[in-house]
Amino acid sequence: MFGIKFPQKQNLKRYNALFVVLTKYGFEDVMASSKARKFIPKNYLLKHPDKAKKLSESTFERIRMVLEELGPSYVKMGQIMSNRDDMLPPDLVKELEKLQDHAPSLQNFDVEKVLLQELDIDCSQHFLSIDPKPMAAASLAQVHKAQLSNGDWVVLKIQRPNIAEVIASDISIMKEVAEAMEKYSSQVKAFQPVKLVESFEKSINEELSFHREMDNMEHFAKNFKDNEAIYVPHLYRELSNDHIICMEWIDGIKVSELNKLKESNIDSSAVAKVGVDLYLEQVLEHGFFHADPHPGNLFVLPEIQKICFIDFGMMGTIMPNDKEALIELLLSFLKKDVRKIISVLKKIALKTEIPDEKKLEYDLYELIEGISNTSIRNIKLGTTLKQFKNVLYENKITIPHYLYILIRALVIIEGVGLKLDPEFNITDNLEPYMAKITRKRFGLKRLFQKNLNRFQDYNALLDKLPTDINEIVDKIKDGKLVIVHEHKGLNEFRKSLKTAFNRLVYAVIIAALSIGSALLVMADMPPKISGIPVLGAIGFSLSAIIGLVILISIYRNKED
Repeated sequence: MFGIKFPQKQNLKRYNALFVVLTKYGFEDVMASSKARKFIPKNYLLKHPDKAKKLSESTFERIRMVLEELGPSYVKMGQIMSNRDDMLPPDLVKELEKLQDHAPSLQNFDVEKVLLQELDIDCSQHFLSIDPKPMAAASLAQVHKAQLSNGDWVVLKIQRPNIAEVIASDISIMKEVAEAMEKYSSQVKAFQPVKLVESFEKSINEELSFHREMDNMEHFAKNFKDNEAIYVPHLYRELSNDHIICMEWIDGIKVSELNKLKESNIDSSAVAKVGVDLYLEQVLEHGFFHADPHPGNLFVLPEIQKICFIDFGMMGTIMPNDKEALIELLLSFLKKDVRKIISVLKKIALKTEIPDEKKLEYDLYELIEGISNTSIRNIKLGTTLKQFKNVLYENKITIPHYLYILIRALVIIEGVGLKLDPEFNITDNLEPYMAKITRKRFGLKRLFQKNLNRFQDYNALLDKLPTDINEIVDKIKDGKLVIVHEHKGLNEFRKSLKTAFNRLVYAVIIAALSIGSALLVMADMPPKISGIPVLGAIGFSLSAIIGLVILISIYRNKED
């Protein structure tokens, strides 16, 4: 009624929690400028003098602590945003990378009751046992080990109760606060908080959809069905839904457990090479890759001598056209063709606001020269990619989200390789792929396919051309052809012309009044005042006033 938008009832508690944590770490100004201001008790800050000690931490450190204390939604947002070097300053990204997705396990959580509610099954008919104690607990779900009635060991990934509602409420608040920050702070606006929240909303909704994760698993398995080096866990669709995933229990060794690998007589350097090869195949051949390949999601299966990826909640997808552009970007880097790199970046980028293209060219040249002067054995892909992201950030180039999660994933996978083998160099794995890609790009099959596609495009154009010409001719005959022509600056021209004509009219009036008044004075026409004809004096006075008005108008327009 009065134009005040009050938050929904379910958001009130989250607003209160948000306010308490923000004020605790010295961010009360953020809340004070948002719609949540009306919920802040006026004397709150006076009653919390301990808040001052938190100000000794840097702003970015306090941002991380705020996210940690606010809980799952905010921790997840921080983790996802740690990939967005295009929007956030490097020091903030460094702090966000410290966020860990750990959450306390749920107390008195009845797994069987949840399975009955979600799947409508009698657990005794499907399971021999279910461990009530979770193996792991994260912000969105927790995992329990179980044994099926046929003897198979499985894991049950169960979404936390009401987590979707909590996240929806948090995102609603995040949007309001982000909008307020953009409105009231030009400094914060530069970080595009609203866009960051929208990006987070898309990512978290994808991760909340377990149906999507199951589709990812099946897609991944299909891509590697003929590859004997990789194993994909079996999925039990009949015991899964959008909130529960039942999948095969993987009894393997994490790639980070070097001692166990050694005890099982597994060559860790061979694991590094095969694991990275499998990852590059995901990226460069399939265009569908695991977005979070940290050591906890990578296992070695000693009995069958295979590598296994788990947790398919976050996957990256590269469209065919984008894959071509990505390969072109890699080849341009190898050729040190800076202009081509810039051209491809513009093709890939979502937005470019390059302040100085010469500076961008120089920054990229400096980066490439730095790599060229380093022995290939000493090149660290992670360092190079971080430098590349800094160049993009400084030159205001926003590239797609998939490219940022790919860069992050490559940095992680290189780190895994180095842990397995200190002498590991990812460029050794890249070289065969780049040679293969180069052969493909200039192979007869690709050239034939490319020209065939071009021929089909020309053929489609020729097929449509007669119809299009007939439609144009028909419109001309019926007088329905409309040509829209835009005159830039026409309104300003009309305005100037109108002003000039008005002044010309005033000048004519002034001239007429002056001449008429002069004739009246010369004719010595009565009535007179002090021997001067009154009508003549009035005419001269009007001429002077109008002339003065025109002069003032001309002077003002000149100032504008």
